[in-house]
Amino acid sequence: MKILMTGGTGFIGAFLCHRLVNNGHKVTVLSRKPERVKSICGKEVSAIQNFNQLVSSDEFDAIINLAGMPIADRRWTRARKKSLEDSRISITHELIVYLRSCDYKPEVIISGSAVGFYGDCGDEVINESSPFHREYTHDLCEHWEQEAMKAQAMGIRVCLLRTGLVIGPGGGFLQKMLWPFKLGLGGKLGSGKQWMSWVHRTDLVNLIVFLLDHKKSAGVYNATAPTPVTNEEFTQIFSNILMRPAFFAVPAFVLKLLLGEMSRLLLTGQRVLPKHAVDEGFHFQYPDLRSALNNVLT
Repeated sequence: MKILMTGGTGFIGAFLCHRLVNNGHKVTVLSRKPERVKSICGKEVSAIQNFNQLVSSDEFDAIINLAGMPIADRRWTRARKKSLEDSRISITHELIVYLRSCDYKPEVIISGSAVGFYGDCGDEVINESSPFHREYTHDLCEHWEQEAMKAQAMGIRVCLLRTGLVIGPGGGFLQKMLWPFKLGLGGKLGSGKQWMSWVHRTDLVNLIVFLLDHKKSAGVYNATAPTPVTNEEFTQIFSNILMRPAFFAVPAFVLKLLLGEMSRLLLTGQRVLPKHAVDEGFHFQYPDLRSALNNVLT
């Protein structure tokens, strides 16, 4: 299968590239720094810098659209929000424009989104058909998804991945937490009662491969493990595995002062279940947090 990927040099994308190449697929990655692609994704992977380098006669069997700047790296200023939107919505729009010009349409697009689509839902159990709470993360994800869904009008199968916090070695949100916890400076955030929907990177990549291979799979998929935890539970399990105390709770007002609107990512959450994937027969290799963290940390 010939696959075009955006976001291929990221924490998820690079791992996925290696899996796809090992499975015998030919992968082309769109990157702002194409000269780095082979060193990150593998020497067999081709690289382009923009869609203009492709022509209408290029043939791809699948598109995997994972591009997007990290959402929790800094305060959400107006300029930062524009960067978040451009790196998700604008690049997906450019992809759709390119596909409209193609003589040969891909069979499937697997496009990123996030559980932030649902907004702050308290303790409510969420599946793909659950209602949402309108806030910035919902609006960002909704517009991102709407762009990708335009491919349906071209007869392309579309799968949307509402991804949770991704756990894996060497990167992601876990990397930022590791040293404070190792130093005994970790702790819950705010009340600790907010839900964290997470997924092991291996399971996320397995799900993407599953959706590529299952020709009838389409629509929204919650890319989260079947056992979400509260922030307090996460803190306890994480610190127990590291064998470190975790007494340094960060009050909500401090996070709000430091991070502004972006603090909602840390102080609110979603209790998300992967109903669609499970109903279609997908099995998680790391269904519970302790097994996932043990794999990454020990």
